[in-house]
Amino acid sequence: MTPPTTIPLPPTPVLETERLILRPLEARDVPAVQRIFPQWDVVRFLGPAIPWPYPEDGAATNFAQCMEKRARGEQFYWAITLKGHDELRGRIDLWPHDPDRRDMRGFWLDPDLHGQGLMTEAAEAVTQFAFETLEWPFLYLTNAVENRASARVKEKQGAVEVGREPFQYVAGAGEKQVWLLTRERWQARRGER
Repeated sequence: MTPPTTIPLPPTPVLETERLILRPLEARDVPAVQRIFPQWDVVRFLGPAIPWPYPEDGAATNFAQCMEKRARGEQFYWAITLKGHDELRGRIDLWPHDPDRRDMRGFWLDPDLHGQGLMTEAAEAVTQFAFETLEWPFLYLTNAVENRASARVKEKQGAVEVGREPFQYVAGAGEKQVWLLTRERWQARRGER
């Protein structure tokens, strides 16, 4: 498989699902991120680069960093919004394969929306974009072993666990599951519906 490493990436498109609109992250999303993101249920399984306690300017600082990467065409950033409501309720990101980092997608969602299948819906839209529009052959995906909700998203998409590695999370030392989702496996699973 040829790894997806094309930089710069094209502009971030708007993606639509049955219940969601995924639109490019914008400056107007900063207040919503600052209100929703600094919750233990959101950050505990994220990497140690996340400052905790989350500072008052955390969302603005992160937004500026994201826009620098986006300007260089290095990463996609989508605001997850509910149809009919344009306010950010979560975020999903996608980036090309880096051989030193077996991880290509990240996401978080407002805990008030957990358990409704919304993140699986968002992940499916982003995966479809990666495989059908960008024609990437695979996605490496990760989550903390303890984060069963995140693991279930990968399982539902047809990803296969390919390893475990020690990792430092906001919550402390843990273990990271590494998954591989190939375009062929994803397409086959969709064809079985």
